[in-house]
Amino acid sequence: MKSIMRRVDRFCLTHPSFGIRNLMIYIITGNVLVWIFSMMDRSGKLLELVRFSAEAIFTRGEVWRLVTFIFVPTTSTSSFRAIIMFAFVMYCYYQFGKLLEQYWGAGKFTIFYLSGVLFNVLFGTVIWLITGINMSIDTFYLNFTLYFAFATLFPDTMVLFFGIIPLKAKWIAFAEAAYFAYIMISKPFPINLLPLIAVLNYLIFCGGWLFDMVRPSRIQQKQTTINFKKAAKKYNREQAAKPYNRKCEVCGRTDRDNPNLEFRFCSKCGGYHCFCADHINSHVHFKE
Repeated sequence: MKSIMRRVDRFCLTHPSFGIRNLMIYIITGNVLVWIFSMMDRSGKLLELVRFSAEAIFTRGEVWRLVTFIFVPTTSTSSFRAIIMFAFVMYCYYQFGKLLEQYWGAGKFTIFYLSGVLFNVLFGTVIWLITGINMSIDTFYLNFTLYFAFATLFPDTMVLFFGIIPLKAKWIAFAEAAYFAYIMISKPFPINLLPLIAVLNYLIFCGGWLFDMVRPSRIQQKQTTINFKKAAKKYNREQAAKPYNRKCEVCGRTDRDNPNLEFRFCSKCGGYHCFCADHINSHVHFKE
């Protein structure tokens, strides 16, 4: 996972214009529009036309479903309670998506979301090819993992649970993880695997941070055994033979190519590792 994230970070650095800025605004707008039009269409044909269906895609050529299923709303009823819940859910998607985009950048966040979409498409297609079950997939669980990612990066941030109860982000994430586990146990196959597919995408992007969060004692133990003076001398000796003094472990930029860029060393990594200002707080920690 760490090597994958390095490649993603490097790709985003070398392609700064890649990514859809304010991606969640487009996704939420699509959800709202589909929900409004589905309320006008009492027959339910609209929702059936935009849902994911591997059978419809491969046998009838309805390839638009590969994109439109992203905009299938979480509710199809027009009761007052459903409207309030729908609005609250959309607001949460926007807030957590916006925070992740600000932290990761538009490129990395776009890759995160689109890879989750791709995992859903591949899962639905494989299930149809193997079992003949034509699953109707949406991005409900994928959108849930936006909060998982937020809670992993900012575990001690206070969040209002249901907009009322102040709790640390990590405790709400544990509650949502329990909900995912309940779905996997209670729902029939293959629907019960949808949360697992969403979590797989989350682990690829946040597994390193999650590991650091759930095993802090091991990290602290390694930190206390590191001789930074000795590691610094070794690092400086190695750098003496190179045409630069500092090089980011994530993006590969050096102080020679970017003389105005600030470089720092991470105290949470095992060993003596240098990062640029853009990645000092957004890298997977090294273990030695």
